[in-house]
Amino acid sequence: MKRKVEIVILSDIHLGTYGAKAKDLLNYLESIEPQTLILNGDIIDVLQFSKSYFPTSHLQVIQKILEWVQKGTKTYYIAGNHDDIFRKFIGFKAAGITIANNLELEIGNQKIFVFHGDAFDGKLAKIRLLNKMGANGYGSIILMNKVINFLARKLGKKEVFLSRYLKNTSKRFLNKNNKFEEDIISLAIENGYDSIICGHLHHPVMKLIEKEGKQIEYLNSGDWVENLTSLEYQNETWTLYQHNH
Repeated sequence: MKRKVEIVILSDIHLGTYGAKAKDLLNYLESIEPQTLILNGDIIDVLQFSKSYFPTSHLQVIQKILEWVQKGTKTYYIAGNHDDIFRKFIGFKAAGITIANNLELEIGNQKIFVFHGDAFDGKLAKIRLLNKMGANGYGSIILMNKVINFLARKLGKKEVFLSRYLKNTSKRFLNKNNKFEEDIISLAIENGYDSIICGHLHHPVMKLIEKEGKQIEYLNSGDWVENLTSLEYQNETWTLYQHNH
């Protein structure tokens, strides 16, 4: 039986790249029935998109989402830095889908802000050429990591996660320089948000951060390249879903 979930938040799926775990994601999508779906950026990787690589499983993920839309699932598509082309269509609404740059939700007494998170990348987010170079480099690492793990399995060795290590290392550096968490918590306090939700860092998080005498809930939905995580809201509670390979 499929689990009914009030809200599901997915980010950083990167469909159209070798790293996307579309089959695992499809298994997860087949197991749930969400009332509201929030696609929080980097769903289709436009920066690395290639006409020669878009497997059936990637298409099936899109088909499943459209199937939900047809059945009445309210769906929001928030653009990220790898699919920022959709920012040209912010405000577009049709057939149950809304394209947005961010999203404000009021659930009970809670005021929640949802955005991808690349707005705090500083100048790098504004320089598309550098952004594309970084994306292509990471894509190459993902492909190399798949080859290494294929050989490791054949030799009976443990899989390695070179791409995860490099991604986390680079993101920690970026996080330190831009004071990512400090900035988003300041944003939350200035606007009276109780919770702030993003993606972008590919690092799933659920924690309370205290600042200026206020507690702000910071949530990050992770990714479907390595961590295979999503955020779910049900019975007045957020949970971090972790998919088993």
